[in-house]
Amino acid sequence: AMEEVCARFVSQKISKARWRPLPAAALQPPDLFATGSWDNEDNRLSVWSVGDAGNGGLGGEYQGEPQLLCDIRHNGDVMDMQFLDQERIVVASSTGTVTVFRHHQNNQTLSASHRWEKAHYHVDRDASCGGAACTGVVCNNPEIVTVGEDGRINLFRADQKDAVRTIDNADSSTLHAVTFLRTTEILTVNSIGQLKIWDFRQQRNEPSQIFSLTGDRVPLHCVDRHPNQQHIVATGGQDGMLSIWDIRQGTMPVSLLNAHEAEMWEVHFHPSNPDHLFTCSEDGSLWHWDTSTDISDKPSFLHQGGRSTTYFSHSTINQSVVSAWLSNDPTKDRMEITNLIPNQTLSVNTLDILGPCLVYGTDAEAIYVNRQLFA
Repeated sequence: AMEEVCARFVSQKISKARWRPLPAAALQPPDLFATGSWDNEDNRLSVWSVGDAGNGGLGGEYQGEPQLLCDIRHNGDVMDMQFLDQERIVVASSTGTVTVFRHHQNNQTLSASHRWEKAHYHVDRDASCGGAACTGVVCNNPEIVTVGEDGRINLFRADQKDAVRTIDNADSSTLHAVTFLRTTEILTVNSIGQLKIWDFRQQRNEPSQIFSLTGDRVPLHCVDRHPNQQHIVATGGQDGMLSIWDIRQGTMPVSLLNAHEAEMWEVHFHPSNPDHLFTCSEDGSLWHWDTSTDISDKPSFLHQGGRSTTYFSHSTINQSVVSAWLSNDPTKDRMEITNLIPNQTLSVNTLDILGPCLVYGTDAEAIYVNRQLFA
């Protein structure tokens, strides 16, 4: 079968799934991922291996479902998480606390190695109930940036007890997600459809640039930066639209693409093959957006197998500059969009992509791994 997807039912609603990054020189596909859960009596951070290398298949392919290596209780919903390095995972909680967990590979255990209690809070950090959800975290080891419902931005260092920098009233609305543009600059998205760039070299607590969706102030939930072209940014929000922005140009998106029928929860460029982009939604779909080849050159088997594929003509998109995401190159006159899970009904909350491997998690209390995405 072309679709080599392994499912594992976990009796937890999965809010986040992340591949462990590979060592710089690694040639093997990713082998470990972490998940976090939400909306359960007892939320957990879990580390999984993708399965056992079988002997029977082509090139030692993997058999079976993901195996749980270890897990640990997490206080509050896991709102976001990122690997800081091979061993450490930074987790954002609905309680406002940010925790660094260490995965001990020698005995397969997890422990909390550092906690910033109430990194986000509404009124008073010392009030018993004052936590505000930490909605987003991004790491560039040793630096960790967090954003929250309180409109606050924190810059932490993995080995330091206190925040290196806090921008208290960075936003009057909820900040939903954050990404690094470069080592000193971050980009946030908020609940009134704005992108803001913040430069940590500047002392003043104001954004260096503001971009916004015109019209309806649709809340933006997720953001990702193109891995090679740092001026290209993708966002998704409450209306399910995919927006592509060129932060060198104007203050509005360069293209708005009709995507999901409900909230888009995550958007990710493929880290090494960014002509491919992936989005997932409350509507139960996970879309693979492919701008890599002219569709007329593609073999026809892509149209079989019950997968729903939609084509967008690029003439409907505002054109500019050179990336496939922004280009008016006539050979790239189409984008292929494939729903990788046509009959899912409950929300797909999270996805992550590394090499040929995709992992995603759902409110149907399952995690799914596809190890042959480009087969």
